Amino acid sequence: MWNYSDKVYEHFMNPKNVGEVPDADGVGEVGSMACGDALRLSFKLDDEGKILDAKFQTFGCGSAIASSSVLTEMIKGKTLEEAAKITNELIAEELGGLPREKMHCSVMGREALEAAMIDYYQKQGRELPCHLLSESVIICHCFQVNKDTIREAILTNHLEEIEDVTNFTKAGGGCTDCHHDIEELLRDCWHELEEQGVSRKDQAPRPAPAPVPERSPEEQRLDKIKVILEQDIGVALRNDGGDIELIRVDGHQVYVRLTGTCAACPSSQATIKGYVEAQLREHIGENIEVIEVKS
Repeated sequence: MWNYSDKVYEHFMNPKNVGEVPDADGVGEVGSMACGDALRLSFKLDDEGKILDAKFQTFGCGSAIASSSVLTEMIKGKTLEEAAKITNELIAEELGGLPREKMHCSVMGREALEAAMIDYYQKQGRELPCHLLSESVIICHCFQVNKDTIREAILTNHLEEIEDVTNFTKAGGGCTDCHHDIEELLRDCWHELEEQGVSRKDQAPRPAPAPVPERSPEEQRLDKIKVILEQDIGVALRNDGGDIELIRVDGHQVYVRLTGTCAACPSSQATIKGYVEAQLREHIGENIEVIEVKS
């Protein structure tokens, strides 16, 4: 169990600025419902170009809710230039710290703010100020994490392992196809850090990473089903005291078991067909059939 600060609990239990700003000047969306975390941030500027109002909508864990809530508070009253200086580290600091495994939630907030600023400048028909925003190639397609975000996390926090990168950015936490690219970024960044005199915590020589076997389309499809059930559907059900367990996948048939309060719910079939099956059909394929296995 992770230790959360009182401020994280406060913003999770009583989040500020939930919803969407009417007639927003900028709207940004990051993440993916299929991968378990999604965030939409909107803002409105006043006549002086300062952020008058900011709101968020998120589908994610308590850390994502708290990070989004505190970010909207932090950017109010600031110009876009001032808001752009808010890093994910500052978001975590404002919350009194976040567990390493949850740092990606603050990164998602920062990226949503950038996406909203991109939207604002595009609506104005103006060129994006390069000192505020930077577009970068996507490395992790499961969680839409770009190269610049990963590089910044490695260089700022002296990350040494793929697991560390996943904890801070969520990159590599899905299908693992991006692990090779993350390894290359780790090597490049540590070459820069060592030239600056930074030493690794672990000085022992490391064996070369074992090659990651190529996963078949069927394995990738199974991975995606697991992610959606655990980090998307499961989160929603756990909020109501229930949960869902994957039993097996047989072709287009996905066998699951509802647990907790969902197991005894008289509307379990409505949950299976109206929610679970609908979500899997949207993200996996229209021919998916979800079958409930009773205990």
